[in-house]
Formats: sequence, C-alpha cells, structure tokens
Amino acid sequence: MTSALPHDERPLDHTPVHTDALPATPVRDRRIPAEAWIEAPDELLALGARAASLGTSDDVGGDAVTSFLRRIGPWLLWRSGPARGPAIYWAGHVDDLRRSHVLTLAADGTASGRGPSGADHQRFRTWKEDLRDHP
Repeated sequence: MTSALPHDERPLDHTPVHTDALPATPVRDRRIPAEAWIEAPDELLALGARAASLGTSDDVGGDAVTSFLRRIGPWLLWRSGPARGPAIYWAGHVDDLRRSHVLTLAADGTASGRGPSGADHQRFRTWKEDLRDHP
C-alpha cells in the first residue's frame, strides 16, 4: 500500500458529484473541486477568488482551488488554499446550504471565524469542534 499524497498534490477529479455522494472521510487519492459539486452554492464557488486575495493562488487562473475535505456530522467542509494557509475554510450544512460558516487561516497560522454556536474562533481546531458540537 502506498501512502496518501499530500492534499495539495492530489489530482483534481472533475467528475460531477451530488451532495449525497460526498464522502464522510477524506479522499486520499484525489481532490473533488467545488466546480464538480452539482449543488455547490455561489458562496462556495467564489471562495477561490477570496482566497487568492489573501495571497494564495493555484492552477486555476490565479484563483485558489476550492476542494472538498470531509464531512463533520452534517457539515460539508471545503478549503480554498493550502492547509498551512493562507486559506479559507467553508462549512455548509447538508440540509440547508445557506447555513454556512467561514474560517480564514493566515500564513502565520492565526485564524478567524465564527462557528454555528455564534462563538468567534482563533483556532481551526476549535472551529471544527464547534461544527461537530452543533449539528
């Protein structure tokens, strides 16, 4: 068995995918870009340009690639930009994608975002825990 590629090095898989087919755990051999998600909301599709304005870019016309990471309970977690930042994380509730939360991660590791509890977070971990604890 070979080890998984780092997320940013995995090839993009543009095969169209519906919400119910997004996996619960991370996909280790490829990335699912936001453009492949049939039900993707406009807010998510615009995330790559937002991340690029933070100083990150990828191979899509200067915008960062926004790709699916995993589910956290009913939340669909996506990231635009590299794991160590600068990046923007977006989580949308599977039952109502208008219920979404964003966390911005700076290159120095500092973060800023509001979770579903209404609390402001300065750490990615506590933001994810807020998602987990507030389905």
